[in-house]
Amino acid sequence: MELIFTKKLTKMDIERALVLPPRESNLRLLQPFHGTIELPTIFESAAGNRLVGPVTIHCSTRAGDLVFTKGWYALARDAGLRSGDTVTFYQEVNGEARYKFKLRNGGSS
Repeated sequence: MELIFTKKLTKMDIERALVLPPRESNLRLLQPFHGTIELPTIFESAAGNRLVGPVTIHCSTRAGDLVFTKGWYALARDAGLRSGDTVTFYQEVNGEARYKFKLRNGGSS
């Protein structure tokens, strides 16, 4: 499992799109692309419990930044994400998906 980024979520991240943090991330693992790519993703709690089934998130470029768009809003809603929660995104190749999100709730350590 290889870390791509960790981000503390804001209200805008949850309601619109998740802008990936450029400086403190390993975005080279998302391979250079033009347009949109699909990322098959598993979403788990910090304890390793699956929160939602495998989903596909679309990653695109917006004003030079990588952004999770289509699929992200439904994932955030279904997983009950809130402002202040922290998500960590990994590259992990397994039978179901190539990527994994782990959630740490804002009130937990």
